[in-house]
Parts: sequence; structure tokens; C-alpha cells
Amino acid sequence: MNIAIPVWEGKVSPVFDTASRLLILQVEDKKETSRFETYLEDEDLTRRCFRVRDLGVDILICGAISRYFHRTLSASGINVIPWISGRAEDVLNAYLNGNLFHSRFLMPGCDWKEKEKSELTQ
Repeated sequence: MNIAIPVWEGKVSPVFDTASRLLILQVEDKKETSRFETYLEDEDLTRRCFRVRDLGVDILICGAISRYFHRTLSASGINVIPWISGRAEDVLNAYLNGNLFHSRFLMPGCDWKEKEKSELTQ
């Protein structure tokens, strides 16, 4: 499984739509087997989506993301986990240990349950 996290100064980039770097981690049996960083140079969201898909990303863990980008990535088969913040390494470890939805990793002011409800109704 390939997990992608947009990064900025070692942290999850606050807005995925404008992120310029993407950390890609290959994970097997909840253990990282490899990693690399790549640049997201294209500003067009549709082409960015194709780039992420072509990198073989299964799961995207990110901060804020536009509704259009979220839906386009999801339609491409990528599981998007938005509204996450913190140091990229801590976020990855929390995801692998099943603790990602702890309040310490939610973006400030984010109520995961409220976000989940609003996305389901739209």
C-alpha cells in the first residue's frame, strides 16, 4: 500500500490544493518499506489528481482540501483522509498504529464528526 502525505517544513502541508511536495511511503504489514519525495508542479487540479494516481497512491493523508479535489481523487480510487495536521512522521506513525483520529492530529477548529456529516450530505 502506498501512503502519500503532502509536506511543508516536515509537517503536513496545511492545504493540499497548493502543496508543492508529496512524501510517498510504501507500507507492508504496518511497516514502512520505502519512501521518496516528489514535487507537484502542476497547478491544474485535474492534472495533479492524475499525477497522484500515477504515483500509485492508495491513501492520501492531508490537511485542508477543496471539495472538487477531494471528489476527483476519491473517484480515482484514492482514499482521502483530510483535516489532519502535525509533524509528518508523527502522523504516519499514528496512522499505522490506528491513532490518527486523536484530537492532537486534527486541524485546529476541526470537528471530525461534523466534517464527516457535512461531506456525507453533499
